Amino acid sequence: MTNDSGVKVAVLFYSSTGNLAAMAEAVGEGAEAMGAQLRVRRVPELAPPEAIAYNPKWAEYVAKTKDDPVATLDDLEWADAVAIGSPTRFGGPASQMKTFLDTSGGLWAQGKLLDLVGTAFTSASTAHGGLESTILAINNHFYHWGAIVVPLGYGDPHLLKVSGNPYGASFFSQKGAPPDDVALTAARLQGERLARVATWVAAGRAGEQA
Repeated sequence: MTNDSGVKVAVLFYSSTGNLAAMAEAVGEGAEAMGAQLRVRRVPELAPPEAIAYNPKWAEYVAKTKDDPVATLDDLEWADAVAIGSPTRFGGPASQMKTFLDTSGGLWAQGKLLDLVGTAFTSASTAHGGLESTILAINNHFYHWGAIVVPLGYGDPHLLKVSGNPYGASFFSQKGAPPDDVALTAARLQGERLARVATWVAAGRAGEQA
């Protein structure tokens, strides 16, 4: 469902077992609740088949999503705002997401990513496995694009007293557990905030052009 009058929000994510996909859907729900047009897209899987086969949950998710829409640079060019989600890999985004982001140089060179509104979210399998550093690493792309970075912040009581991460929605998955209500609520709030700020930016731009 989309609202053609709303800002355009792209939620682009990498997920190996489905946890980040669930968070991405929640971010999208939050943005859509604010009236945004929405695209939720996974970036392509690049891992070799033997690596995927080693983890049954990974293999199951890849098979389940093989026909789902895949993110392209068109989604970045289309968007007024983008939420980027990746699980942590040694304290940074997964190579699948990093590869996708590294293909954005052409759009960057044309200035098409300037003033894009951006935010990031993540998950990890260990409590101190790089949640914050992964979000910060994703944000580096926003800085180079000239994007407007929107952190999650503590503006909602849930974020201040429950989830506790102002960088972006995050989830610590114990033994592969799916995201809990704490993480999904934070993700929805992040989607709402992203769409709200993108609406303000769009209104300011329209005023400049009037």
